Amino acid sequence: MPAAQPKPSLITLEQYETLPEDRRVEVFDGVIYDMASPSQDHQTISTELTTALNNYIRSQKGSCRVFHAPFDVKLSDSPLTIVQPDIMIICDKSKLDGKRCNGAPDFIIEIVSPGNASDDYIRKLYYYKNAGVREYWIVDPRRRRVVVNYFEEEALNIPYTFDSTIKVHIYEDLFIDFSQIEQLL
Repeated sequence: MPAAQPKPSLITLEQYETLPEDRRVEVFDGVIYDMASPSQDHQTISTELTTALNNYIRSQKGSCRVFHAPFDVKLSDSPLTIVQPDIMIICDKSKLDGKRCNGAPDFIIEIVSPGNASDDYIRKLYYYKNAGVREYWIVDPRRRRVVVNYFEEEALNIPYTFDSTIKVHIYEDLFIDFSQIEQLL
């Protein structure tokens, strides 16, 4: 009979807040998971998408705000679930407390790192959908693919390639041309 595996101890918000600031982690159901440092392609994609989203919101004089990692999103208190999406749009300012977003952002983009692809495609998809995120994009630089998950009305799960122009569904007239980003990689 195999030996029983020790159950990991669950972290509290108070314990999380005492972690060193330079330690990049996320917490799922009270269990800490270390995060890898982003690659050059990851950073390029993140910068371009953050700029496009922020420029659009400013041009529309919108009230939503764009944030990028590292910025905490607390999805649940008990058990504690805290993530650091690569990019997010938050429209409900009451969710912001100066330290983090408390509750689901409206829109999240995760850029896949080779060592944790299943986190973005499976684990985070599950948590984001159940927490109430309206739209979740998975950008995969290695596969040159973007998967758009839109959870409102008729739920959508649409794969695109990096030569596509992709609609941001939480807005009526925002489209991202990935071919322009592809040229920078």
